Amino acid sequence: MHAHFTSHRYHRHSHDAYSFGVTEQGVQAFRCRGGAHTSTVGMVLAFNPDEAHDGRTGAEDGFTYRIVHIGPDLVADLVPRLPLFRDPVVRSPALAGALRDLHAALREGALARDEHLVRAVRAMAAHVTPLPGPTTAHGDPGPARDLVEAHYADDLAPADLVEATGLSRFALYRAYRARYGLSPSEHQRQRRLREARRLLADGVRPAEAAAAAGFADQAHLTRWFRRCYGVTPGAYARAATR
Repeated sequence: MHAHFTSHRYHRHSHDAYSFGVTEQGVQAFRCRGGAHTSTVGMVLAFNPDEAHDGRTGAEDGFTYRIVHIGPDLVADLVPRLPLFRDPVVRSPALAGALRDLHAALREGALARDEHLVRAVRAMAAHVTPLPGPTTAHGDPGPARDLVEAHYADDLAPADLVEATGLSRFALYRAYRARYGLSPSEHQRQRRLREARRLLADGVRPAEAAAAAGFADQAHLTRWFRRCYGVTPGAYARAATR
């Protein structure tokens, strides 16, 4: 996506891919991993898969940026170990240039796209720092996450998650947020959005995609789709099918 925002605010969300944004104008402000960050001209936003973050303008005249999402499976083909980033803001002209070139190459043929993808991933891998593994100090919320993943379209109850983990409701929510950066309800919404996005790319109409993914109606889907992805479901569907 190539966009300029002045008043739009991204709700806290995550992606199932690596997300890299190059700030071209203005200032982006966001929260990630419990801290506040800013990205100015030439800096790169670097989000790991499933890493929760929000976003908003950090200057009166807004910001312009390019962002590209690269699937972990593509990265795994090019580097021996999936890279993770400790700092969500990377200061690297080489990486910024490689990502801009990749963004432009997405309109070209398959060979050009692949060559620029390889270059971008190699530039990306130069900034890898291993992150510590997940903590289980407050209990293991993994079974609750598995339940949300498997039944994202259903109206799960808190008791369902408590039963799956054996934790109290308070301990469960604390451990879930500490491990994944999202609450169970936010994770469920993200999973629904990803399913709706997949259906839209397959040509399913927004109203039908909303129902199949577990949203109350098309308006409900549209509100959250734009808050998390910056575009409406209809605009995304037109771009994806084109």
